[in-house]
Amino acid sequence: MNESEQRTERNANIWAPWRIEYIRSLADEEQGCFLCRYGEAPSRDSENLVLWRGTNCFALLNRFPYTSGHTLVSPLSHVGGLENLGGGAMCEMFEMVRDLQCLLSKAIGAEGFNVGMNIGRCAGAGLPGHLHLHVVPRWHGDTNFMPIFGNVTVLPQALGELYARLCRTAAELNLPKLS
Repeated sequence: MNESEQRTERNANIWAPWRIEYIRSLADEEQGCFLCRYGEAPSRDSENLVLWRGTNCFALLNRFPYTSGHTLVSPLSHVGGLENLGGGAMCEMFEMVRDLQCLLSKAIGAEGFNVGMNIGRCAGAGLPGHLHLHVVPRWHGDTNFMPIFGNVTVLPQALGELYARLCRTAAELNLPKLS
């Protein structure tokens, strides 16, 4: 069997109907920046999966996560690069990262974290005009066969269920009150 036939044998459909929301959002430029919309709507924090709000920044669950608990930390202002971010907002962003690490370690047993940002579309930014940090929980041995053979990530918990669990655990840890 040649390489093409082997690859074809391994291909399988894995349905992920929730991804259509993300695909449609890419074409819907009329709605503008989702981080700005979420930042301007504190009354919809639960619906928008916003965990915390500070003076300059907010933290929210990523609707299209790499792993369970993948969160974003963003300034409230529409800032595309670090050179335009004030010191107060920068400090507050990293305080939120610190608190998210504590929360995610306790609530879902995260053993490590990837923390980073993509600045500019060529660097991988899906939303290049609004700076944000990714906080991605990791576990020992979490790179399993699914991403390698199936180009698929398995997320074991629904976002709404995870949001509720994070809210409960934040209260137990005396972290800033979640939205």
